[in-house]
Amino acid sequence: MIKLQVIGNLGKDCVTNTVNGKNVINFNVAHTEKFRDAQGNQKDKTIWVECAYWTDRTGIAPYLKKGTQVYAEGTPEVRTYPKNDGTTGVSLTLRVQNVQLLGGRSSENGGGGYSGSSGEGYAPPSNQFNKVPSAGDITEPIDDLPF
Repeated sequence: MIKLQVIGNLGKDCVTNTVNGKNVINFNVAHTEKFRDAQGNQKDKTIWVECAYWTDRTGIAPYLKKGTQVYAEGTPEVRTYPKNDGTTGVSLTLRVQNVQLLGGRSSENGGGGYSGSSGEGYAPPSNQFNKVPSAGDITEPIDDLPF
């Protein structure tokens, strides 16, 4: 089994298409790693991953905006393509099985993502169904619980 996990920021807003009657959400994720070279100079290395999320659950698409931080996992593929200069380019693609929103950048720098009123990045919409009840929220008698 080969599995790829990526955490990074979206390089542009996602694009939703329908191919042969199936929905696909395409987006790209960039991860930048900082390191020091042999001379001790600070360097950055950015890896881009092209993602294809085949799903009927396209409700996440409006939140997949440029700058939003995401976690994506799935099956990796390496693709080659001809470059303008005649050489062959290589890209890393991911057939996404799971994607989760982690955060985002402030809209001040042109980034997207859902931004709360504080402007501090992604804040998921409040939803009463996502709330996990605490022990104090359970009002039924203990004897009536099914376990």
